[in-house]
Amino acid sequence: MKAFLKERKTIVKGTKTPYFFMMVCMFVAIVMPGCGKEKAAPQVPVVEMVDVVQKDVPIFAEWVGTLDGMVNATIRAQVQGYLIKQNYKEGDPVKKDQVLFEIDPRTFQATLDQAKGELGRTEARWNQTKANLARIKPLAAQNAVSQKDLDDAIAAEQSAQASVQSAKATYDKAALDLGFTKITSPIAGISGIAKAQIGNLLGPGQIEELTTVSTVNPIKAYVAVSEQEYMNAQEARKKQAGRVPLELILADGSIFPQKGEFAFADRQIDVRTGTIRVATTFSNPNNLLRPGQFARIRAQMGLKKNALLVPQRAVTEVQGRYLVAVVGADNKIAIKQVKATDRYGQLWVIDEGLQFGDKVVAEGIQKVKDGMAVSPKPFEPEAKSKPEAGQKEAAQKPEAEKKPGSETAAQPKPEKR
Repeated sequence: MKAFLKERKTIVKGTKTPYFFMMVCMFVAIVMPGCGKEKAAPQVPVVEMVDVVQKDVPIFAEWVGTLDGMVNATIRAQVQGYLIKQNYKEGDPVKKDQVLFEIDPRTFQATLDQAKGELGRTEARWNQTKANLARIKPLAAQNAVSQKDLDDAIAAEQSAQASVQSAKATYDKAALDLGFTKITSPIAGISGIAKAQIGNLLGPGQIEELTTVSTVNPIKAYVAVSEQEYMNAQEARKKQAGRVPLELILADGSIFPQKGEFAFADRQIDVRTGTIRVATTFSNPNNLLRPGQFARIRAQMGLKKNALLVPQRAVTEVQGRYLVAVVGADNKIAIKQVKATDRYGQLWVIDEGLQFGDKVVAEGIQKVKDGMAVSPKPFEPEAKSKPEAGQKEAAQKPEAEKKPGSETAAQPKPEKR
């Protein structure tokens, strides 16, 4: 047995080096298949570039504004009573002097009847005193009655006349209060939501505001303008014969079709913010605009001659600095800081840092560095992706023909197992 083990140990020891060499070769063949080949050259990034455009562009100023009615009438009750009727539909247009609410008129009608009776009594007393004075005057002229009797008749007539005037005022006040039981709109406009319900006790000290009616054609838009913008606007108005057309940009990004104009400015500048409140007006024939809406108001303040323009996507903002990647004649990148001032559509207006004829990177700016060589090609705007043929046919197929379980090109058949 010992002889057998000694012989096996000798065989293994003799074959140890060839086996080790064989294993190393297999490892090199598997892990490093590219040994002996030349190292591949680094790839040059492909970027899309665009020429710097030079043209005359209008310069716009833009502010955030709040819409408000031209006239906002707050409807309140002027007499105290219980609300018994609402005669308008909330949110609908109302006419001038249209009855909106009615208060229970019975108490006011009774007061009016009482005042009417008192007025009749005083008028009868006045007529009597006037007749007595008419009889006494001729007698006094003939010394048939004393002067005291004449004076008493005159005083009685004047007292009766004053009583009539007082009773007439009481009657008019009662009639006016009865008329106030029908609450009308003083203007024509859009009615608001009612803040009082049937059965509420109305009047001074009760529910103060019943609703609001606003005139919205035309409609006002208030904006806060800085002192410098205010002065620039005044200069622009002088150059454009006093009228600067305004555009109203709504919350959904659409531009209101009607143009507006400056109406007036507040009497003073707010010392806390350094701005002045300016009112603008816009025609609103379809009552689309309503008070309380937020909108952006844009005005053309001037025209910049021979302005340099680049796409907004070609400009990168880093810590308040605007940078662009310029492609040189040797296809190498030069990162330059520019002064971007205004926006013109999808373009930036560049005042400093570029020249006409420069080429800037519009696509792939994230993968370039200063001094890097690139492979430029013309910039192509992204085209909308077109549907596949099967999807197009499925989209054109009427919904009535698509039955549950039917299969289209967009829904392939399941594979059989």
